[in-house]
Amino acid sequence: MHYLNNLWAALDFGSLWDMLLRLAAVLLCLTVHETCHGLAAYALGDPTARQAHRLSLNPLRHIDWFGLLMMFLAGFGWAKPVPVNPNYFKKPKQGMALTALAGPMSNFLLALIMLLGARIFCDVASYSEANQRILDFILMVAILSIGLGLFNLVPIPPLDGSKVLFAVLPDRAYDQLMRYERYGMLVLFALVFFDVGSNALSQAISWVFDLFCRVVGL
Repeated sequence: MHYLNNLWAALDFGSLWDMLLRLAAVLLCLTVHETCHGLAAYALGDPTARQAHRLSLNPLRHIDWFGLLMMFLAGFGWAKPVPVNPNYFKKPKQGMALTALAGPMSNFLLALIMLLGARIFCDVASYSEANQRILDFILMVAILSIGLGLFNLVPIPPLDGSKVLFAVLPDRAYDQLMRYERYGMLVLFALVFFDVGSNALSQAISWVFDLFCRVVGL
């Protein structure tokens, strides 16, 4: 995703260890996001994700290796989508919307937990280079998680926001839009290539980050 490219470029990798920590932060955010999609679908009656062993916090279950490579090469990456079968839902459109929302909401919750952890850590830990690295990692996870949540709320297929939007549309409009869903990734690539919306997304990330900091008293 392009917000990752902006943050990646702004950070000084410094060492292989720093780069591995940043990779760990990305994998944590993506893993929580995808796992919660599967958990939401399972709670609504769809066992598909469980049968595919995707109700797991093991990042290897969720990595799309090409998507991860693209994240490093182009700053636009993705995880392996969690399989969902809306036929199991009593109300398929609403079920898909709730399943989709679970991903971004989990990222916002993760960010809040990280920032609360950062506040507690600052209260109890004395300053040292090692402790500063731990704090940097916690804050990095929070920023990336907020970015992932916001980015996925954009209503362009296959992002989660599109499934939420489709749920409130009349059936006829829903059916028409679903015909063009496969072109959504091309639209996303074009937006990234032409750098459309990155400033607005960065401002939104900053606003939500500041809001969450105030919520936890950081």
